[in-house]
Amino acid sequence: MDRRDLLLGAGAALTPLIAAAEINPKRPAPAGFLWGTAISAYQSEGGNTNSDAWLMENIRPSMFKERSGDACDSYHRYAEDFAIAGGLGLNCYRMGVEWARIEPSEGEFSEAELDHYARMLEACRARGLKPMVTLNHFTTPLWFAMRGGFEVADAPALFARYCRKVAERLGGLMHMTTTFNEANIRLLVDLMPGIQNAIPAVKAAIAAAARATDSPRFSRLAYADPQVVSPIMQEAHRRAYDAIKAVRPNLPVGVTMTTQDIQSAGDPSLVAIYQRKLYGDWVEVARSHADFFGVQTYTRFVVDEQGVRPPPKGAELTLAGYEFYPQALANTIRWAHKAIGKPIYVTESGVATNDDARRIAFIDQALDGVRQCLAEGIPVHSYLYWSLLDNFEWTSGYGVPFGLVAVDRKTFKRTPRHSAAHLGAIARANLI
Repeated sequence: MDRRDLLLGAGAALTPLIAAAEINPKRPAPAGFLWGTAISAYQSEGGNTNSDAWLMENIRPSMFKERSGDACDSYHRYAEDFAIAGGLGLNCYRMGVEWARIEPSEGEFSEAELDHYARMLEACRARGLKPMVTLNHFTTPLWFAMRGGFEVADAPALFARYCRKVAERLGGLMHMTTTFNEANIRLLVDLMPGIQNAIPAVKAAIAAAARATDSPRFSRLAYADPQVVSPIMQEAHRRAYDAIKAVRPNLPVGVTMTTQDIQSAGDPSLVAIYQRKLYGDWVEVARSHADFFGVQTYTRFVVDEQGVRPPPKGAELTLAGYEFYPQALANTIRWAHKAIGKPIYVTESGVATNDDARRIAFIDQALDGVRQCLAEGIPVHSYLYWSLLDNFEWTSGYGVPFGLVAVDRKTFKRTPRHSAAHLGAIARANLI
């Protein structure tokens, strides 16, 4: 079957789903509101052999349940993915570019890979989708990890150089861009229940990576010392922001954070204390060096003096292991509006489940929260669901299905779920 047949097949599969989808219109979304999905390059492209994550998957001991392998083969099948998203009626596609492909060795940039991503962005726009591009989504080139990653002093200059190169070549094709996905991810890791139990495995995996690369300073972003890596990443963001603006002054540049809803279990309230633990100095960075702020919310954290509590007894859990709590999104939007004061984009909101009816319920309840925030006068400009496809979910592998679209692991056939048509119908009507 050729590519044209694949695209026609995707459209045919969508038609009955869209016709059957029902929406419960509440209020018009603001003019220019972005309806879309989010995905990362590494988790969907496959075959990213120059990345630090690829090494971490393939060494032993490894923290990964599975290897990414071909992932969703979106490196080759991106046009099919855009056809599905555009056919649903979405108008935005949040995607990533892979630093490890663009700069496979230090200081050497691949014109062929830049051309590849240019073709992707052009194809994205041809489907009526505005590209929001993430420049770093947890992964780095292997050479960068081997020299110490974001734990060495000159890392900000190297990251900014890469971002400038991308902006020079691809910036004119982007609608918006962000530097780091979930810039505060390392702070989140330390809040997660049971993290102390995982520390020996983390240390063993990093040691194995160091031995495999003969690198005494091997560092991976998600496992680096937060006291060291946070200020260096913040400087990297500031320098990257300035570098992009120097060549593309009109391109909106933002930052996203993991923004889980923090609730205190008792009095006095511990919310402010745990917000500080989760966000650190990133709030100040977002205020000074961002044109917009990306909210990425999946659940709530109920905290007490001992830390983050396990989900309440009897609570519905997602396949990612956290509480089904779409109401969290409205609360984090309110927090971001008050704390940061930048235009707010929901850049990730989603649920891992095999029950598509619960995915639809999650979307509806999350959008109820967006509608409430808009009614309160909070400037919310997007709702991007994570994710279009069932993709590689890092250490959890392929057993955590977030996708609006199922992907066959052998044939890569894309099968849209009813939740895809449901969100598409809402987007087509532009009603929340």
